[in-house]
Amino acid sequence: MEFVKMHGLGNDFVITHVASWQEAEVLQQYAVQLCDRYYGIGADGLVAFGCGEDTDLFMRIFNPDGSEAEMCGNAIRCVAQYAWQNRITNKNPVAVKTQAGVKYPEILSGCEQNLLVRVDMGEPILEPASIPVLGSDIKTVIKINDASFEVTIVSMGNPHCIILTEDINKIDVAKWGPLIENHSCFPARTNVEFVQVNDPADISLIVWERGAGITQACGTGACATLVAAVLNGQSERKATVHLPGGDLLIEWQESDNHVYMTGPATHVYKGSIELNI
Repeated sequence: MEFVKMHGLGNDFVITHVASWQEAEVLQQYAVQLCDRYYGIGADGLVAFGCGEDTDLFMRIFNPDGSEAEMCGNAIRCVAQYAWQNRITNKNPVAVKTQAGVKYPEILSGCEQNLLVRVDMGEPILEPASIPVLGSDIKTVIKINDASFEVTIVSMGNPHCIILTEDINKIDVAKWGPLIENHSCFPARTNVEFVQVNDPADISLIVWERGAGITQACGTGACATLVAAVLNGQSERKATVHLPGGDLLIEWQESDNHVYMTGPATHVYKGSIELNI
């Protein structure tokens, strides 16, 4: 399998070009092998993309545990960068089909190996049944053992549980992340964001990604975090979101209700690997 290794703020991916949406699904069985950081290439996800039938491109994302993610904000920036550089498409912005619907990344600027990409991530989903989360309100309290967490639940095509806190450095993410991810109120599990609002235009975030664990960055998580912070009256509609791997600029536009994410996509290397059948 020919591949490229890319990352968005340290959220890294094995990316391969395939002929069809169905062929991408065949690769799902290799996600665990390829993403393993000791016995494989090592990545936060395996991404298969190609030219779409009804869109310019399609993209499918498989987590290190073998499950499929509906959407990944950092991955779609990488796919847009690779497709643009290798002339797979000359569209800008480009329409990309995902399991979470069609998204529209746009190349803005940058050098050949590190481009700045802005993505129209669409409207946030705030209806509990569509996220999905059990219950009638996206603002609720989750109880785990003797602990309680006030949470806001948002979907950007994939579910996110946002927890606003005064100091994210005091949170044991490795302990609470998997417990919240697998809480019974989330039928499809959830991504978990621990969030500190520094001021209305400046937010810090640590993420536990569903199926991947702690990662350096999460694009959909940053988008969901801004939406949650706005809904809780703690943030403006445009803010810089600081993640361990770097910064994203997130804007929830009032005019169209869409969330826009701007950040880098970086090429690391290309190679080939024999798949263990």
